[in-house]
Amino acid sequence: MSEETIEKRANFSALTTNGINKLTPLVNSKHGQTKKLIIKNFKTTPKLPDNYEAQTWKNLHDAVVAIQTSKSIEQSLEELYQGVENLCNHNMATRIYEDLARITKQHVCDNVEQFLVDSMDRQIFLKKMNDCWLSHCRQMIMIRSIYLYLDRTYVLQNPSILSIWDLGLEMFRVHIIMNPLVQVRTVDGVLMLIEMERNCDTVDRTLLKSILRMLTDLQIYKDIFEQKFLDATDQIYAAEGLRLMEELDVPEYLAHVDKRLNEENERLLHYLDPGTKWQLIHTVEKELLTEHTNHILQKGLDILLEENRVKDLHLLYQLFSRVKNGLVELCAAFNLYIKKRGRAIVIDPEKDKTMVQELLDFKDKIDNIINNCFQRNEKFNNSCREAFENFINQRANKPAELIAKFVDSKLRAGNKEATEEELERLLDKIMVLFRFIHGKDVFEAFYKKDLAKRLLVGKSASVDAEKSMLSKLKQECGGGFTSKLEGMFKDMELSKDINIAFRQYVEHVHKELLTIDLTVSVLTMGYWPTYPAVEVNLPYDMVQYQNIFNEFYLSKHSGRKLQWQPTLGHCVLKASFKGGSKKELQVSLFQALVLLLFNNADELSLEEVRSNTGIEDTELRRTLQSLACGKARVLQKMPRGRDVEDGDMFQFNADFTNKLFRIKINQIQMKETSEEQKATEERVFQDRQYQIDAAVVRIMKMRKTLSHNLLMSELFLQLKFPVKPADLKKRIESLIDRDYMERDKDNQNQYNYVA
Repeated sequence: MSEETIEKRANFSALTTNGINKLTPLVNSKHGQTKKLIIKNFKTTPKLPDNYEAQTWKNLHDAVVAIQTSKSIEQSLEELYQGVENLCNHNMATRIYEDLARITKQHVCDNVEQFLVDSMDRQIFLKKMNDCWLSHCRQMIMIRSIYLYLDRTYVLQNPSILSIWDLGLEMFRVHIIMNPLVQVRTVDGVLMLIEMERNCDTVDRTLLKSILRMLTDLQIYKDIFEQKFLDATDQIYAAEGLRLMEELDVPEYLAHVDKRLNEENERLLHYLDPGTKWQLIHTVEKELLTEHTNHILQKGLDILLEENRVKDLHLLYQLFSRVKNGLVELCAAFNLYIKKRGRAIVIDPEKDKTMVQELLDFKDKIDNIINNCFQRNEKFNNSCREAFENFINQRANKPAELIAKFVDSKLRAGNKEATEEELERLLDKIMVLFRFIHGKDVFEAFYKKDLAKRLLVGKSASVDAEKSMLSKLKQECGGGFTSKLEGMFKDMELSKDINIAFRQYVEHVHKELLTIDLTVSVLTMGYWPTYPAVEVNLPYDMVQYQNIFNEFYLSKHSGRKLQWQPTLGHCVLKASFKGGSKKELQVSLFQALVLLLFNNADELSLEEVRSNTGIEDTELRRTLQSLACGKARVLQKMPRGRDVEDGDMFQFNADFTNKLFRIKINQIQMKETSEEQKATEERVFQDRQYQIDAAVVRIMKMRKTLSHNLLMSELFLQLKFPVKPADLKKRIESLIDRDYMERDKDNQNQYNYVA
């Protein structure tokens, strides 16, 4: 390639670069020498006409003034734009920019005078300010469109110079808004309108939005407005909180706080800067909630819980969740309420009859509140469990006893209050209460006694329900807790087979003795409650049947001994009344013995009945009372009265009538006597003593030597029922007396195991 060709191509390149004045590329020649190529600029800036510069300055000045005074512009925008471009291309950009800044400053300074009038109303002031601001923005947009070439060349090439739009903002900020008097009036006017709105007056939100947007655009929102706004908010709500806490009930106060928070969020949505949100909401929460947390809880929580105000409690939880440690304090107050309310149910002996049902209802109510108001918060669930466990054990043993009796009342035959599904749900709820009690051995003792009665007297409502309850207890406390209860069910199953075999035996061996249908429950003594041996005078036929069963059973099970328990027996008697009316009376064995006496006598005294039956006096009076003073009065007592007294006479009531054919009169066996209750409590006490003794011996046998304090600590860990230190000390002394252990000779506070 020749040098001439290279030069032509270089010239072509220079012609198409539009405005490049010099280009000096280095090119290697064929001789290896480097040459400079000089490329001439064929495009030159045309010279302006003689009067063009002055005329353009005048046109631009007139146009800017016309825009600022809202008058029509004589020249077209295109001509003005071209004029700016031409002047910039002739190195006059700096002068154009400075001239524009001067005109803008003059206009802004002239406008500030209207805002310095002393008597101007604040709302009128804000409207004027808003009009001035909006006009200024429109003017700067129009002016920028004329000076756009200047903005895109000169301003971009000089980072230290403000753009035309920013120049307009700066002028407005410095010469209008930052004027001390104008600034104070603007901010105070905005705060006044916001306060009016907070006082439920209607204000121009569009005006507020525009003014605050102006402060944001001028980048002075935080500097001159935000902190004053937050301080004013703090003062307003501090005073309001103190006043309303005294005037309003807690539900009304909570509703007001919620309303205020919603209002402030609306303000943020409509006209406040989003950056203010956290501080604003925090200020409202602090003055209306945080400062009054304890007062709210003390004044209203108990009422809300007592009246089950679900909606208000939900709002309380929502509001307190916004406050630091709010839920912690709510949970603590909730815990105290449960303890106080629960203790009132448990401690009062007059409420014993309804205690368990009240506890179940109370637990349902608390669970409903936690689930629906406190969002199933696990901390509240744990607090509830701790509170229930605390108050339910403040009355030793009684809740456990009453829960066992409540279960008995629900599992008895004739309880038609609930379906099987409802009964199952009820048993699950009872198990929740059962978990809270410490004296589970007390529950076991009473439950075992009541279960025995239900099984032996045939009063169990459902075998499935009984086994379901047994399964729940086994799952909760382990197999050791229910082993004896399971043994009772096994005995009843075995007894069915024994009775079938006994009937076959009687039919083959004693055909002549088929006047009585005898059913016997054979019980293993270790499984069942301990029943005192009672001797009564049975009719000859019954004694004969007992002897036959003894002969039958012992022939199959050698080495065993049968002990008859007449207190647990029940019978069905056929009775005839006047008019040929025949009935079947379902009675206890003691009731049967009394009624059978009237086959041979029309009238008997209390003493005669006692002599003929051999029934203990207290039990006999209960029996006669059930027959002569109850609903089904098969006997008549003279004189009439509810209590059986010495010398009372009894006769068979031949005029007795009842619409039923079979009449149950044996409920007397299901009613617990005070003697039975005391005996059960005494058995629990004895069992606990044995358990304490066994635990002490077990620990000492393993440790050999142990101090008193360490031994007590070990016992508290091992024993599963509540026990007092004084009781433990008595058992330790008893074991020392019985030579299971001894005090150390050198240290009286230390024990040694005696092998």
